[in-house]
Amino acid sequence: MSANLRSAKSGVSELAAHFDAPSGYLAAASNGILPRAAVTAMVADLERCGRGQVAPADYDPVVAGTRASYAELVGVPSEWVAIGSVTSTLVANVAAGLPDGAEVLVGATEFNSVVLPFLAGARLNVRTVPLADLAAAITAQTALVAFSLVQSATGELIAAEPIRAAARRHGALTLVDLTQAAGVLPVQAADFDFTVCHSYKWLCTPRGVAFLTVRPEAISRLVPVSAGWYSADDPWRNCYWPEQAPAATARSFDTAPAWQAFVGAQQSIGLFASADTAALWAHASALGDQLCRGLGLPEQHRAIISWPDPEHRQLARLTAAGLRASGPMGLIRVAFHVWNTEADVEAALTALA
Repeated sequence: MSANLRSAKSGVSELAAHFDAPSGYLAAASNGILPRAAVTAMVADLERCGRGQVAPADYDPVVAGTRASYAELVGVPSEWVAIGSVTSTLVANVAAGLPDGAEVLVGATEFNSVVLPFLAGARLNVRTVPLADLAAAITAQTALVAFSLVQSATGELIAAEPIRAAARRHGALTLVDLTQAAGVLPVQAADFDFTVCHSYKWLCTPRGVAFLTVRPEAISRLVPVSAGWYSADDPWRNCYWPEQAPAATARSFDTAPAWQAFVGAQQSIGLFASADTAALWAHASALGDQLCRGLGLPEQHRAIISWPDPEHRQLARLTAAGLRASGPMGLIRVAFHVWNTEADVEAALTALA
């Protein structure tokens, strides 16, 4: 084993030590596991709340730290990052900025939170093509192409560069959902005009912490449809009308944070921001390939492995054996993350034998 490989394995092991994950938890694609530090921080915060020892402004450093860690993770400045609670409301800011009749191109089987905001009001033209055809389907009439970097149900890794190049050639905007990618796959949000991400899966946060990244030159292409008191560079100067604080950054698309969720998210995202994501991907995809070999399937080279299971019989076998997986779209979906080991692969193969 090379020194680099030993170092990568060591780094993954060190990160895994922060989690009390049960054996056979193969469901990060559905829901991550909170690291111990996140649980400890949230319990302590709730206890302070129960004693009346917190004030709203106490959470400003928590939100700022979480935003900064996420920005570091996806490779953009903090000023590019807006916060929210779910991805669909963040996507709605993008949809609202498109002119009536604009064409939005999406892939078949795309997750609905990326699609439904563009259908609201029936004023945009949403065109659907097979995922493999996204790049070729972009034309001069396409205003925006929206897709998930990792397809939610199947785990398929989308070849983003041909899509980005075609969009640039035709003057189309790009919106990419990183929910099934950030935290296990190296990503660069700066490659796209907009990205969204809910962090409760691979980033292992409490639910209610989502992010939007916006390239500065694209800010004017959005409309802050969920604007509130927190939608400002200085939210405490933005509380009472007619005072309105100016916002020159993506914070104009912020919605007020769920404080306790951010207390946990600060710990979780801080861990992953300091991790070697390339090593995480190598670890998770190697386990996925090991499972494929054991099942006689072609290696898929990814963290999410899926295959047909229309009646969920194989999923039932895993569940009966005490393993956690999921079954969207008539598939069985097994996800490998930092806490998984070869023992989890062997347990799954034994259950499915």
